[in-house]
Amino acid sequence: MAIDTTTTTAGQQPAASAPATTDEKLSLRARLVLFVLCAAQFAVALDFSILNIALPTLGQSLHLSQANLQWGMTAFALPSGGFLLLFGRIADSVGRRRVFLIGLTLFTAASVLATVAWSPASFLAGRALQGLGAAAIVPSGMALLTTTFKEGPQRDRALGVMGSLMAIGFTCGMVLGGLLTQLLTWRSTMGLNVLMGAAVLVAAPLLLTESRNAVRPRIDVPGAVTVTGGLLSLIYALSTAAQRGFGDTSVIATVVAAAVLLTAFVAIEARTAEPLVSLRILRRPTVAFGNLGGMATIATMTAAVFLGTLYLQQVNGLSPVLTGLVFGALGLTCAVTGTFAPRLVARFGSAKVLSGGLLLQAALTFGLLGIGAGAAGTWLFLVVISLAGVGHMAAIVAYNVTATSGLPDDEQGLATGLATTTQQVGITVGIPLLSALASTRGDVLSGVKLGLGADALAVTALGIAVAIGLGASAKRR
Repeated sequence: MAIDTTTTTAGQQPAASAPATTDEKLSLRARLVLFVLCAAQFAVALDFSILNIALPTLGQSLHLSQANLQWGMTAFALPSGGFLLLFGRIADSVGRRRVFLIGLTLFTAASVLATVAWSPASFLAGRALQGLGAAAIVPSGMALLTTTFKEGPQRDRALGVMGSLMAIGFTCGMVLGGLLTQLLTWRSTMGLNVLMGAAVLVAAPLLLTESRNAVRPRIDVPGAVTVTGGLLSLIYALSTAAQRGFGDTSVIATVVAAAVLLTAFVAIEARTAEPLVSLRILRRPTVAFGNLGGMATIATMTAAVFLGTLYLQQVNGLSPVLTGLVFGALGLTCAVTGTFAPRLVARFGSAKVLSGGLLLQAALTFGLLGIGAGAAGTWLFLVVISLAGVGHMAAIVAYNVTATSGLPDDEQGLATGLATTTQQVGITVGIPLLSALASTRGDVLSGVKLGLGADALAVTALGIAVAIGLGASAKRR
């Protein structure tokens, strides 16, 4: 069964090309389409984390100072988070396949530049261009998925596969980052992205069909400028706060700039005839609380992984390779959970699975407070963080389903742009906030425990808020 997702009328697809009914198994072509889209998202998630362990070696090689090492991550995070909403809307207008392929081409070419970088400037330029390519790939790829697979069990399964692979990609990045850096060089971590991007570029044009809105909306330039500027300011502030502190003048200035720009964006969207982000969509409880739940699970889990890295290496003296292998167990748990989470969503509903996943993750994060110096603490951390991955992955799948359900195809690029912006901001928010909190303690172990305690409290509170918000919405319906 060939899948053609070109939209002929707003919110409708040609009957001849509709996906299989929910009782049918996915065709071979549908599976290949899903594989290509997931492979691209996996590469982006991998790229975000693969440098974590390689940064010290990279700094020595390129003579990048210790104070500027964090720019290896920030240079990617700024454009990848700041331009997601804009590229999601552009994809709705000019074609999701087109934007996906352009983004993938840019991402692959930028990976080549980062691989052969000869100076800090050339490396950071490559990372920034990678982030810009990722900002095009992620929302357009998610929109291609949600317009290819009809809402219901098929889409839930597809989102489950994609969500699990993105979570696994983030974890595998840490594992591979340690292995490749120790066995080869830091350049191999960037070279891996070249190979993956090139492979997807060969297959994607053969499998993906174009999908766009029937009526092209006018691009909301004032809205695009304010939201992109606001997100760039917010991500910059959060990315640098852990190093400079939240009292630093530049951090305060960018937080204020973010608040002003995002407030202006809301005012613009309320008045414009064709907004970049419809406030009507944001008022949907599924969109609002779905994205809140997604940000909660991503921000807290990535922060727990970061704090765990400090604990394993600086307290218990594990090598980068062994540290990566510990988190490989978390990736395995996420992979297994991603296979059955869609069934939980089908049986209990995405709202219950989302809130339940958050609260399970919170309970197990509280269990990490029992860690201490020595082998016993390492084993406790490995077991508990792996089990927490069950709640985390269930919440990831449920949040993607919740945040994109009940919307017509012509709003899927926007919905997935919001969902992926949530992911990027979530990744960026958790680490600087909790690492700054952890740094207030004199020794690493007590600082890590303080950060993990705050992490557990935050995901508990947000899990309860999501449960109440989505529950109240269900009662009104």
